[in-house]
Amino acid sequence: MSLGKNLLVVDDDAELRATLSEQLREEAGFAVLGAATAAEAQALCRSNHFDLAILDLGLPDGDGRELCRELRLGGYNFPVIMLTASASDADTIAGLDAGANDYVVKPFRFPVLLARIRAHLRQYEQSEDAVFAIGPYSFRPGVKMLVHPDGNRKIHLTEKETAILKYLKRAEGRPVPRDVLLNEVWGYNAAVTTHTLETHIYRLRQKIEENPSSPQILLTDPGGYRLA
Repeated sequence: MSLGKNLLVVDDDAELRATLSEQLREEAGFAVLGAATAAEAQALCRSNHFDLAILDLGLPDGDGRELCRELRLGGYNFPVIMLTASASDADTIAGLDAGANDYVVKPFRFPVLLARIRAHLRQYEQSEDAVFAIGPYSFRPGVKMLVHPDGNRKIHLTEKETAILKYLKRAEGRPVPRDVLLNEVWGYNAAVTTHTLETHIYRLRQKIEENPSSPQILLTDPGGYRLA
């Protein structure tokens, strides 16, 4: 679950931010970037792909709930977990109304926070709002689309192309055998052969690779395929 997941930790407490980031990297295998202010967090979101954000309620340049609201308005749909020193119902309701997915009260136990992170990542992966990084693209399986970082280039995918990319992305860089892909994408169908899969891979490469004859994103491995 952790491999390939990028987390954003926003907290003005440098020691807590560093400690939490280190635990998430060392104990859970996440890639983590940290920010001390709402402005830093927004800048990082514009230049990076994140799968989940952990936001402190009190920030030097604003309220964590307001930052969450602005992220949602900006189209960032990844799960958000708020950190707060207050356990009041009013704070929790205000945070959830701002678009947060969960609330964790300080001080917290790391295993509890980690369990919630993993639960929200699992839910997000199955949602229509899920966005994943594939090569230079943002992959939006819910709308069957790849979006280039400049925002101007949108690649529309077929249902099968979307399913292939979803399964390869779930493998997190590991090669997936052809027969496994066939079974996962087409199900049991005696009429479907590896040639069908190879045709779809060829068409995908025509869409997403800068040079389809020398792919850099969708790679062939002995017996199967993987994402770089």
